[in-house]
Amino acid sequence: MPPPLLILVDVQVGFVNAWTAAVPERVRRLQGEYGRDVATRFVNPEGSMHRRLLGWPRFAPESAEVELAFAPAAHARVIDKTTDTCLVPAVRALIAAEGIDEVHLAGIATDGCVLKTAVDLFEAGIRPVVLAGACGSHGGPECHAAGLLLLRRFVGRDQVVNLPAP
Repeated sequence: MPPPLLILVDVQVGFVNAWTAAVPERVRRLQGEYGRDVATRFVNPEGSMHRRLLGWPRFAPESAEVELAFAPAAHARVIDKTTDTCLVPAVRALIAAEGIDEVHLAGIATDGCVLKTAVDLFEAGIRPVVLAGACGSHGGPECHAAGLLLLRRFVGRDQVVNLPAP
């Protein structure tokens, strides 16, 4: 059985604020514990559903907001995505090619892209493990707590684990 894949979800300059400021350092430290890492970047191009339906223009492809807020490990793959889920074709292909049956998630936002990815993994038959201490929400502690509550309901209590405080 292969070791878990680590997905570092959208730890980007534009998502770092007072509530997520500790996340970049926490995910940077996690990288040494995994042999395979994927770092995703959310990009919001013209015509996207985020722009059309939500009126949210941030994270344009050329924006500094899309840059990672940490230096990914040399072995990490950086994958851009235009959706909330990280389970995009490139990640699906990696999981299939390597026979991965467990994915660990850390990053931003617990109540958004981390939640969506965990549920999608679960529904694809892949065990998601959310590393709660290395996640955060740019919407604040209430949004982070709400995300953790929903994650426990959607994917199970045993799949949401706390990390020791740094």
